[in-house]
Amino acid sequence: MSVFDNFIKKNNFIVCIDSDGCAMDTMNIKHIRCFGPCMVDEWDLDQWRDDILNRWNEINLFSKTRGINRFKGLAMMLSEVNDKYCEIDGIKALCTWTEDAPELSNDAMEKMINANEIFAKALNWSIAVNKGIDALPKEEIKPFGGVKEALEEIHKHCDIAVVSSANPEAVKAEWDRFGLLPYVDVVCTQDMGSKAFCIGELAKKGYALSNILMCGDAVGDLNAANSVGVHYYPIRVRHEEESWKELLAETMPRFLKENFDMEYQKELIDKFMDNF
Repeated sequence: MSVFDNFIKKNNFIVCIDSDGCAMDTMNIKHIRCFGPCMVDEWDLDQWRDDILNRWNEINLFSKTRGINRFKGLAMMLSEVNDKYCEIDGIKALCTWTEDAPELSNDAMEKMINANEIFAKALNWSIAVNKGIDALPKEEIKPFGGVKEALEEIHKHCDIAVVSSANPEAVKAEWDRFGLLPYVDVVCTQDMGSKAFCIGELAKKGYALSNILMCGDAVGDLNAANSVGVHYYPIRVRHEEESWKELLAETMPRFLKENFDMEYQKELIDKFMDNF
């Protein structure tokens, strides 16, 4: 039996919320301390460390590719390194794989390690990243300001679903540690399917599409909302706390009064895109 089978609709409205970089202040620390530095170490790029790390963060945190799959981000960055700094053996093979492979994960990468040396290096990098993330101080992984207050208020009128592509154990542990789970009715993570799939399954519980709101911080979250035909509210990078305040003060009243029209949606998306 799936989580969707067990979930019972209680309200006419549901708010779906991404975790990493949206509710939880986790993306910056993971990329700045783990993803980028592990790549520099694995490919021995230390002589260009600062420039490469700045560019890694730009791709993965501060541009429209924010939230991109880790292996796609790696391929993009190593392509730039190959063009600008030094030759990266196997870069074309890695780029082709990230474009064509049906699954981009450590398990899928492991099946490729005999095809080209770059796949073994990419797997080593990904494993090192995971170890680095696991070693991050727990006290530095916390929600953005205003999240708990917003969840408490929203839950008075709406069902709340976590819709995340992150590891299920990590999501539940982080939300539980800060007392957020009591305001959550269902947790949907990477093991349950894509964000679009999860939103679609929740919609089958009887919510009108106009009564579903997806909150996210990346273009992939917007695309997931659009693919199902539900509203999207952006948590803007570098303006997360402000975004949560605006959600509660401005957007929720519109949403609950069913006054979330196309003009207002466009205004939110334009502000979101212009922020990158």
